[in-house]
Amino acid sequence: MMIKQPAFMPEVAIVDPLLTLSSPKGVTAATGIDALSHAIEAYLSIKAQPMTDTLALSAIEKIVKSLKTAYEDGKNIDAREAMALGSLQAGMAFTNASVCLVHGMSRPIGALFHVPHGISNAMLLPAVLEFSLDACIERLADLARLFQPDCGNLSTKEAAELTVYEVKKLCQELEIPNLKGWGIQPEAFNNAISKMAEDALASGSPNNNPKVPTKQEIEELYEVCFDYQFSSENMVTK
Repeated sequence: MMIKQPAFMPEVAIVDPLLTLSSPKGVTAATGIDALSHAIEAYLSIKAQPMTDTLALSAIEKIVKSLKTAYEDGKNIDAREAMALGSLQAGMAFTNASVCLVHGMSRPIGALFHVPHGISNAMLLPAVLEFSLDACIERLADLARLFQPDCGNLSTKEAAELTVYEVKKLCQELEIPNLKGWGIQPEAFNNAISKMAEDALASGSPNNNPKVPTKQEIEELYEVCFDYQFSSENMVTK
């Protein structure tokens, strides 16, 4: 669960991309996809508003253009600088618009199975976007142009599906495993699903999702994500 107190808030944050140059690839992938999740969820949140939209869209544009480069070439200062700024903007966006279903489901996975937070977000993000697609189709379509600026001839639905495809593709390129690939045992995971779904709902984050899930739907999404394949197939929209 989250712990929120004003005493935890620093008066100044120094965001220096030079301090990230030595980050290993795994840390770069985890923190980078976490920042992308922050920005996407802030944009899709029912609490989104014009100021958070501006920050979220700017963050997504920077992250999708720079994350793969930062992952493959950690010494690329331009990519690291873009990621640092994008992460900051994403944080400002979700601090005001909140996060949604991905983060609600992600926290229990980290707590019970010790998966780094950004990795557990990535394990969930494509399937949750598929689940939510029909309820936020126009907003997902907006994001397609940030991944592929020349996609203007697509329909709204096609553009929304392109966004989901591009997120899957990025997860593949960052070598994100599914939950099974991480080494979580199926029996232990299945035994935890009910509690994880309860904890996800108790966090409040799923209520910000454009499509608010039931406990059963969250349980089903956990099952889907356990051995999820990051490909353009396997749509779970309902």
